[in-house]
Amino acid sequence: MNSNSKQIYNYTVILEREADGSYHAFCPALKGCHSQGNSFEEAILNITEAIELYIESLKADNLSIPPDLIVLPLRISV
Repeated sequence: MNSNSKQIYNYTVILEREADGSYHAFCPALKGCHSQGNSFEEAILNITEAIELYIESLKADNLSIPPDLIVLPLRISV
């Protein structure tokens, strides 16, 4: 792979709507990788950029890139 080719990574992100209508976004697999946006679309753009910067930082420091988490919805009856 030459230096111009890009690796594709797939990550799960979680978006939470805040009381003011904005969105908080984070990537659980990448500890501390959070962002926000005034709209859903803006939050997606911002968390995408945050993930890209996070991975670039890991690569620059020669650290391993964490794999995504397995997300499984569970139905709980209490």
